[in-house]
Amino acid sequence: MPDMESYQAHPAMFRAHPFWFILFVLLILAGGLGILILLYWYIKTRATALTVTEHEITFEQGILSKDRTGVSLRHVRAVRVTQGFVNRILGVGTVEISTAGDEPEFEVSDMPDPHEIREAISRAQAMRADG
Repeated sequence: MPDMESYQAHPAMFRAHPFWFILFVLLILAGGLGILILLYWYIKTRATALTVTEHEITFEQGILSKDRTGVSLRHVRAVRVTQGFVNRILGVGTVEISTAGDEPEFEVSDMPDPHEIREAISRAQAMRADG
């Protein structure tokens, strides 16, 4: 079985919230407060990651303390992608990973190219089934 390279994505800043992004840039010009908000927002998005490997899906978030949730690929029953009209235009959305339970294991908002994430999970599951 060929090794699958892992797929990792972080929430988008500008594409997910373009109006907030522009407002914070304007706040930089108005007095500098926007730079602190943008810096915090950037660090928060970089500290949040959804990773798909050949064995599991991992959702990790947190700046100072970390919260990490891992789900084995064989337990994933559904991957739901939700996009509003503006989100579809901007190419972002929410990804929900569900196992056998009624509620999703986790939900990740503002993800770029959410259908690519769903496809990466499907490819990883297919590789597990073939192997």
